[in-house]
Amino acid sequence: MIQISKNETQLRVGRLTKAHGLKGAIKLELFTDDPERRFVPGSVFTLQVPTTSPWHGKTLELAELRWYNGHAVGFFVGVPDRTAAESLAKAILWIDHDLTEVTDEEDAWFDHQLVGLAVVRDGVRIGTMTQIDHLPAQDLLHVSTVSGEVLVPFVKAIVPSVDVAGGTITVTPPPGLFEELPESALPDSEALAAVVLPAGVSTDAADADAADSGAAEAAPDAPADEAAKPE
Repeated sequence: MIQISKNETQLRVGRLTKAHGLKGAIKLELFTDDPERRFVPGSVFTLQVPTTSPWHGKTLELAELRWYNGHAVGFFVGVPDRTAAESLAKAILWIDHDLTEVTDEEDAWFDHQLVGLAVVRDGVRIGTMTQIDHLPAQDLLHVSTVSGEVLVPFVKAIVPSVDVAGGTITVTPPPGLFEELPESALPDSEALAAVVLPAGVSTDAADADAADSGAAEAAPDAPADEAAKPE
């Protein structure tokens, strides 16, 4: 997130992946729940590119967004051919965002509404929410604790309550997520079976971190314009 002023920031909404065809079209990886609103003709994006790129310090205006086989493809003003499109590969798109705006989706929040909230278990604060990763299976919360960072799947079974006004995120984690257990205290197979997690969710922080390595390389600490919500 890039802070512009007290009430305004920028959110990343997409990444240009590769050229599509010969007429300047570029495939898009979307980081937004609302592409019909963010990607309308005339939308202007700030570009995140290397300083050596000819596009550094410039903006990009959308001419049209199309869909091909379920994939978003953008046509942009000033990108007339494949050569120009290829020069934009891997560029990240940012848009201005009003911090006072809230999502109208039930049980969903913008990243900036959650970052900084106290993480509470059994009424006791155990950490602070510092970052959200938007992964294909579910969102993943980064929680800073006295023992280090813990990655928490943002699912109802583990995060039953979010109180933005009260400044808290309540968690009911499975054994071992926030602390190492002695071998004698490890849950047996029946106890583990009772913890219902979505497919692909691991309580092992290392596994979750590995799954997220690609997104972190693209734009570290950059929240997407995607409403975070427990599955």
